[in-house]
Amino acid sequence: MLEAEFSIELVASKSTYMVWQSEQEIRMPPEPTGQEQFWREQAGVAISGKLRCHPWGDVGAGIASGSFATLGMIIIPCSMSTVAKLAAGLSSDLLERAADVQLKEGRKLVIVPRETPFSLIHLRNLTSLAEVGVRIVPAIPAWYHNPQTIEDLVDFVVARALDQLDIDCIPIQRWQGRR
Repeated sequence: MLEAEFSIELVASKSTYMVWQSEQEIRMPPEPTGQEQFWREQAGVAISGKLRCHPWGDVGAGIASGSFATLGMIIIPCSMSTVAKLAAGLSSDLLERAADVQLKEGRKLVIVPRETPFSLIHLRNLTSLAEVGVRIVPAIPAWYHNPQTIEDLVDFVVARALDQLDIDCIPIQRWQGRR
Protein backbone atom coordinates (compact mmCIF):
# COMPACT_ATOMS: atom_id res chain seq x y z
CA MET A 1 0.00 0.00 0.00
CA LEU A 2 2.84 2.37 0.72
CA GLU A 3 4.38 1.66 -2.69
CA ALA A 4 1.00 2.52 -4.23
CA GLU A 5 1.26 5.93 -2.47
CA PHE A 6 -1.68 5.39 -0.12
CA SER A 7 -1.89 7.25 3.17
CA ILE A 8 -1.94 4.77 6.05
CA GLU A 9 -2.92 5.50 9.65
CA LEU A 10 -1.54 2.62 11.72
CA VAL A 11 -2.43 1.61 15.27
CA ALA A 12 -0.64 -1.30 16.88
CA SER A 13 -2.71 -2.52 19.81
CA LYS A 14 -1.23 -2.95 23.26
CA SER A 15 -1.15 -6.71 22.71
CA THR A 16 0.69 -6.29 19.41
CA TYR A 17 3.84 -5.29 21.25
CA MET A 18 3.88 -8.49 23.29
CA VAL A 19 2.81 -10.79 20.44
CA TRP A 20 5.33 -9.32 17.98
CA GLN A 21 8.14 -9.78 20.49
CA SER A 22 7.04 -13.31 21.36
CA GLU A 23 6.32 -14.57 17.85
CA GLN A 24 8.86 -12.61 15.81
CA GLU A 25 11.53 -12.11 18.49
CA ILE A 26 11.78 -8.49 17.41
CA ARG A 27 11.12 -5.55 19.71
CA MET A 28 8.70 -2.99 18.30
CA PRO A 29 9.42 0.62 19.30
CA PRO A 30 6.73 2.17 21.49
CA GLU A 31 6.94 5.74 20.14
CA PRO A 32 5.23 6.68 16.80
CA THR A 33 8.40 7.89 15.03
CA GLY A 34 10.28 4.69 15.83
CA GLN A 35 7.25 2.62 14.83
CA GLU A 36 7.06 4.31 11.44
CA GLN A 37 10.67 3.37 10.70
CA PHE A 38 10.09 -0.13 12.12
CA TRP A 39 7.04 -0.81 9.90
CA ARG A 40 8.74 0.65 6.83
CA GLU A 41 11.68 -1.70 7.41
CA GLN A 42 9.30 -4.66 7.87
CA ALA A 43 7.51 -3.74 4.61
CA GLY A 44 10.73 -2.96 2.74
CA VAL A 45 9.37 0.45 1.70
CA ALA A 46 11.70 3.24 2.78
CA ILE A 47 9.98 6.42 1.60
CA SER A 48 6.91 5.81 -0.58
CA GLY A 49 3.41 6.59 0.62
CA LYS A 50 2.39 8.27 3.83
CA LEU A 51 2.56 6.29 7.07
CA ARG A 52 1.46 7.74 10.36
CA CYS A 53 1.65 5.61 13.50
CA HIS A 54 -0.52 6.33 16.52
CA PRO A 55 -0.06 5.27 20.14
CA TRP A 56 -2.71 2.69 21.04
CA GLY A 57 -3.92 4.78 23.97
CA ASP A 58 -4.37 8.06 22.05
CA VAL A 59 -8.17 8.09 21.82
CA GLY A 60 -7.94 11.78 20.91
CA ALA A 61 -6.20 11.06 17.58
CA GLY A 62 -7.88 12.23 14.39
CA ILE A 63 -8.86 8.70 13.39
CA ALA A 64 -11.02 8.52 16.55
CA SER A 65 -13.42 11.05 15.02
CA GLY A 66 -16.17 10.53 12.47
CA SER A 67 -15.02 13.71 10.72
CA PHE A 68 -11.75 11.99 9.76
CA ALA A 69 -12.40 10.73 6.22
CA THR A 70 -11.20 7.22 5.30
CA LEU A 71 -11.71 4.57 2.65
CA GLY A 72 -12.27 2.17 5.53
CA MET A 73 -10.29 0.22 8.08
CA ILE A 74 -8.67 -3.18 8.18
CA ILE A 75 -7.76 -4.93 11.43
CA ILE A 76 -5.22 -7.58 10.56
CA PRO A 77 -4.83 -9.75 12.49
CA CYS A 78 -7.89 -9.28 14.68
CA SER A 79 -7.98 -11.06 18.02
CA MET A 80 -11.18 -12.55 19.35
CA SER A 81 -10.90 -10.11 22.25
CA THR A 82 -11.14 -7.22 19.80
CA VAL A 83 -13.96 -8.97 17.91
CA ALA A 84 -15.90 -9.34 21.19
CA LYS A 85 -15.37 -5.71 22.16
CA LEU A 86 -16.46 -4.46 18.75
CA ALA A 87 -19.53 -6.74 18.77
CA ALA A 88 -20.49 -5.35 22.19
CA GLY A 89 -19.87 -1.72 21.19
CA LEU A 90 -16.95 -1.28 23.59
CA SER A 91 -13.95 0.88 22.78
CA SER A 92 -11.25 1.35 25.39
CA ASP A 93 -8.30 2.20 23.14
CA LEU A 94 -7.62 3.88 19.80
CA LEU A 95 -7.87 0.72 17.70
CA GLU A 96 -11.30 -0.10 19.09
CA ARG A 97 -12.47 3.53 18.93
CA ALA A 98 -11.36 3.92 15.30
CA ALA A 99 -13.21 0.70 14.40
CA ASP A 100 -16.29 1.88 16.28
CA VAL A 101 -16.16 5.12 14.27
CA GLN A 102 -16.15 3.11 11.04
CA LEU A 103 -19.28 1.30 12.23
CA LYS A 104 -21.15 4.39 13.41
CA GLU A 105 -20.31 6.26 10.21
CA GLY A 106 -21.37 3.34 8.00
CA ARG A 107 -17.89 2.99 6.55
CA LYS A 108 -16.13 -0.20 5.55
CA LEU A 109 -14.57 -2.24 8.32
CA VAL A 110 -12.67 -5.41 7.49
CA ILE A 111 -11.38 -7.85 10.05
CA VAL A 112 -9.04 -10.77 9.54
CA PRO A 113 -9.63 -13.07 12.53
CA ARG A 114 -6.53 -14.50 14.15
CA GLU A 115 -7.70 -17.52 16.13
CA THR A 116 -8.59 -21.02 15.03
CA PRO A 117 -10.71 -22.95 15.65
CA PHE A 118 -13.64 -20.64 16.44
CA SER A 119 -15.77 -21.31 19.48
CA LEU A 120 -19.52 -20.75 19.38
CA ILE A 121 -18.95 -17.43 21.20
CA HIS A 122 -16.45 -16.38 18.51
CA LEU A 123 -18.89 -17.32 15.76
CA ARG A 124 -21.72 -15.38 17.41
CA ASN A 125 -19.55 -12.29 17.78
CA LEU A 126 -18.38 -12.55 14.17
CA THR A 127 -21.99 -12.99 13.06
CA SER A 128 -23.03 -9.88 15.03
CA LEU A 129 -20.34 -7.90 13.24
CA ALA A 130 -21.25 -9.32 9.83
CA GLU A 131 -24.88 -8.37 10.44
CA VAL A 132 -23.87 -4.70 10.76
CA GLY A 133 -21.77 -4.82 7.60
CA VAL A 134 -18.31 -5.76 8.80
CA ARG A 135 -16.47 -7.82 6.20
CA ILE A 136 -14.87 -10.94 7.69
CA VAL A 137 -11.83 -12.18 5.74
CA PRO A 138 -10.41 -15.32 7.35
CA ALA A 139 -6.69 -15.83 6.84
CA ILE A 140 -7.34 -18.73 4.48
CA PRO A 141 -5.25 -18.51 1.31
CA ALA A 142 -6.27 -20.09 -1.97
CA TRP A 143 -4.12 -22.73 -3.61
CA TYR A 144 -5.06 -22.27 -7.29
CA HIS A 145 -2.30 -19.66 -7.71
CA ASN A 146 0.33 -22.26 -6.75
CA PRO A 147 1.99 -20.37 -3.88
CA GLN A 148 5.71 -20.97 -3.55
CA THR A 149 6.51 -19.02 -0.37
CA ILE A 150 4.94 -17.95 2.90
CA GLU A 151 4.90 -14.44 1.42
CA ASP A 152 2.72 -15.70 -1.46
CA LEU A 153 0.20 -17.00 1.08
CA VAL A 154 0.28 -13.79 3.13
CA ASP A 155 0.01 -11.59 0.03
CA PHE A 156 -3.11 -13.48 -1.07
CA VAL A 157 -4.88 -12.89 2.25
CA VAL A 158 -3.81 -9.24 2.39
CA ALA A 159 -4.93 -8.69 -1.22
CA ARG A 160 -8.35 -10.20 -0.45
CA ALA A 161 -8.69 -7.94 2.61
CA LEU A 162 -7.79 -4.90 0.49
CA ASP A 163 -10.29 -6.02 -2.15
CA GLN A 164 -13.00 -5.29 0.43
CA LEU A 165 -11.96 -1.61 0.29
CA ASP A 166 -11.78 -1.70 -3.53
CA ILE A 167 -8.00 -1.40 -3.38
CA ASP A 168 -6.04 -3.48 -5.88
CA CYS A 169 -2.37 -2.81 -5.26
CA ILE A 170 -0.92 -6.25 -4.47
CA PRO A 171 -0.24 -8.30 -7.57
CA ILE A 172 -1.77 -11.73 -7.12
CA GLN A 173 -2.85 -14.32 -9.61
CA ARG A 174 -6.64 -14.21 -9.63
CA TRP A 175 -8.86 -17.12 -10.55
CA GLN A 176 -9.39 -17.22 -14.30
CA GLY A 177 -11.73 -20.18 -14.44
CA ARG A 178 -10.98 -23.61 -15.79
CA ARG A 179 -8.59 -23.72 -18.68
